[in-house]
Amino acid sequence: MIQVDAVVLAGARNTGRLREMDESFYEASIEIAGRPMVYYVLDALAAVPEIRRIMVVAPPGAFPYDQGSWQGKVSFTRAGESLLDNIRRGIDALDTGEKVLVVTSDIPLINPGAVSDFILRCQGREADIYYPIISRDVNDHEFPGVKRTYFRLREGVFTGGNMALVSPSVFQAYQPMIEHAISMRKNPWKLSRLLGLRFIVKFMFKQLSIGEIESRVEDILQFRGVGVISPYPQVGIDVDKPSDLQLARQMLEAMDSHSEDSMKCTDLPYH
Repeated sequence: MIQVDAVVLAGARNTGRLREMDESFYEASIEIAGRPMVYYVLDALAAVPEIRRIMVVAPPGAFPYDQGSWQGKVSFTRAGESLLDNIRRGIDALDTGEKVLVVTSDIPLINPGAVSDFILRCQGREADIYYPIISRDVNDHEFPGVKRTYFRLREGVFTGGNMALVSPSVFQAYQPMIEHAISMRKNPWKLSRLLGLRFIVKFMFKQLSIGEIESRVEDILQFRGVGVISPYPQVGIDVDKPSDLQLARQMLEAMDSHSEDSMKCTDLPYH
């Protein structure tokens, strides 16, 4: 069985629209069903057999530490001032030359099957960075009405995921370029401009393919990045606006209530 280490990014301050619903200082500590949001991500990752260690990049005291069911896999390291700095800190703390799964802390609906599936799908191709993409049809079927940023390609309409499998050596060597790409990850038009005029035209006419993007990115950035189509929409459902948080709370509180009811049923005496 292949195994990888994971970095969970939990250092973002809660200064955006989510503060209207929760005044927690950090996004990762926003409460859902009585628990910090990041705990649901840690629950999922710890249950993935392909994940060996989990390094959480977070400010000291951002949320109470509770080992829970994390199977001794979880450690913490101090967060920095930027997303890129936190990725670097997490990778450095793991001190590994193998590929690392980088995951955001704002995907509380994620489940072990989705993470395991992504890791296994990455094994089919050789690359430096693997990025999940999810079909709009799959997303709308599972989460109807949830708004995401989509881009239309020859193969269909997709949204991006909130994790990536990255090579530490490539990350260290190409940090400025990766930072530039990260800053444009939710703006398909800016990304197409990065690829060049011919790609803008093909993007406009919905003729740009995943393979063409991968080849062009390799030409420009000098490392191999590939898009991995995931059948799990939970990979793309991040909590970055009040409606997302409301959805996550509704779903997870319902699951928590169902679990409590099941526990009560098992405690009933036989008659």
